[in-house]
Amino acid sequence: MISVREETKEILLKIYKEKGICLEGNILKVIKSEGDDEFSKYLVICSDKDKETRRKRLDITKKVQDQNKELQKAKEEIERINEELKESLNETQKAKESIENDLDVLQKKTQYELINTIVRIALFVIMGVGITTTILYIISIFTGKDTQIIGSTWSNMFGILLTNAFSIVGTIMGVKYANKDEK
Repeated sequence: MISVREETKEILLKIYKEKGICLEGNILKVIKSEGDDEFSKYLVICSDKDKETRRKRLDITKKVQDQNKELQKAKEEIERINEELKESLNETQKAKESIENDLDVLQKKTQYELINTIVRIALFVIMGVGITTTILYIISIFTGKDTQIIGSTWSNMFGILLTNAFSIVGTIMGVKYANKDEK
């Protein structure tokens, strides 16, 4: 145990009375009062205040630790949710790409069906006009009518029909190859 001189006791008591400041910590365990009742009360008060201060600090430390645990749990939950969001975003991106591919296939299928219809109708018109003109020309030949006008008309008609047929086929082929993806 440590003995404290009278002057030091008086200074410590004066500081306590004037400013309310006490000794703290483990030093209180080793100081002895040596029969001085006022200094003994002072040490008891200091010891009680020290215990109260330590208890408050401990409570604060426990609260901070609890808050840290809660924050850690919240952080882990946020990380889990972020991971789920990333996975969901990836799945959504894959679904979007799949839908875009399906839409592209559907558009191309529709385009090819439209092209087939146009070609079929154009060929029927060309064949119909050609057959009709040919039948009229043949009838004119067998009936003995003048075939010079019909012959030149028939020749011009076939030239125009063939030109239009090649133009349609060329346009369709151009559209077909213009829409082709280069991969």
